[in-house]
Amino acid sequence: MIRSLAAVGAAALLSSLLPAPAHAAVVSVPNATALQAAINAARAGQRIVLADGVHRADKPIKITKSKITIAARRAGRAVFNTGGFEFGAVRGVTVEGFVFSGTSTLSVPAEAEGTRITRTTFNGDKSGASLTVSANDVEVDHNTFSNRTNEGVYLQITGPDGAIAQRTQVHHNYFYNHSFTGSNGGESIRLGYSFKQALSAYATIEHNLFDKANGDPEAISVKSSDNTIRFNTIRNSKGYIVLRHGNRSTVEGNLLFGSGIRFHGNDHKVFNNYVENTGDRAVVFGKGSETDSGPTSTSHDRPDRVAVTFNTLIGTGAVVDSDTGTYAPKDCILANNIIKGSSSKFVDMMSGSTVKYEGNIIWGGTAGISSGYRSVDPKLVRDSNGLLRLSSSSPAIETSAGTYSYVTRDFDPQSRVGKPDVGADEYSSAASRKPLTPSDVGVSAP
Repeated sequence: MIRSLAAVGAAALLSSLLPAPAHAAVVSVPNATALQAAINAARAGQRIVLADGVHRADKPIKITKSKITIAARRAGRAVFNTGGFEFGAVRGVTVEGFVFSGTSTLSVPAEAEGTRITRTTFNGDKSGASLTVSANDVEVDHNTFSNRTNEGVYLQITGPDGAIAQRTQVHHNYFYNHSFTGSNGGESIRLGYSFKQALSAYATIEHNLFDKANGDPEAISVKSSDNTIRFNTIRNSKGYIVLRHGNRSTVEGNLLFGSGIRFHGNDHKVFNNYVENTGDRAVVFGKGSETDSGPTSTSHDRPDRVAVTFNTLIGTGAVVDSDTGTYAPKDCILANNIIKGSSSKFVDMMSGSTVKYEGNIIWGGTAGISSGYRSVDPKLVRDSNGLLRLSSSSPAIETSAGTYSYVTRDFDPQSRVGKPDVGADEYSSAASRKPLTPSDVGVSAP
């Protein structure tokens, strides 16, 4: 009996030292060479796990099998300084937990639909974008993009010739410390290109934190149509949310500190945003070098039919203004916003602009417009999360003007009931929205 037990123990020990069989649900590998072999032999549903360490690959590891997960054993502990990954024509692959530093690269080509990039760090300077997405239905979540000093964006969403990636989901990422000092080309996210501006991407960029997004005046640069930018936080950054090209995008519920929103193009909706800007230009109606951009134009398109509604805008100088250009904003709306601070002219719109003003509350300086506002203290109070909200006695409560059926919730988000309150906040004693912090996003976030 003793010998039998010993034999069993020896067999168990030997089994633990051997690699898992190819059909196992989890296959653990020690290095890049073994990782490539495991991918080549993988079956759908497998999770292939790479050991901690710095892994040097002479060339990118090729992902040739669909519906598998390729993961670091511990997020942030499996580092590639060279090589990286190269996708083939696969579907439903997840890449999780790696660090791409040095010259290592990762991109998602058009033939790799349904890819997920999660819990991964893109650190330092790259040639081109840190991550490029060209495929449809890609999810980019809980990643960290950090410490870039050269020209190039952290995340580029593009597509094959004549098309743009569809339905990209970008959420809970941490974009940190882009310090490129050039005048252009250091965005945190570039969604499309000028020559793709007429294409509808249907992307959603939400719940991301941007800190020290100083590589470009545009932290999020939208150069395509029909996108949603919502519930993000930007702080300590010169970069704005910018609808640079394209039409019909939504900018909702973002918290911006020292940043702002600028737009060109037609039929956008900008609502429920909170902008606390220590300077001016919280919202900018972009200049018009032309009335409507052609499909490949790089000029600035005049804003047409853009609705800026139910925002809370705090600042000095011209909090809402328009850049000068040949063509003034046309048939736009500025309604039910709270604009507060100190200024000789809060709203400074280019001569010849056709903008409908209604229901705004402007307090602390000169409005700059002759109608469509009340000069009354909105009675804002700062909550425990540092946001200025409506007090119970605020004149903003249930006093909005007009009908804006798309505004069904506020920036928390909680439902707006009855006649909506003016500004980004619907009064409630139970509101709990807070600006995102590094613990809420990135590799280690819940």
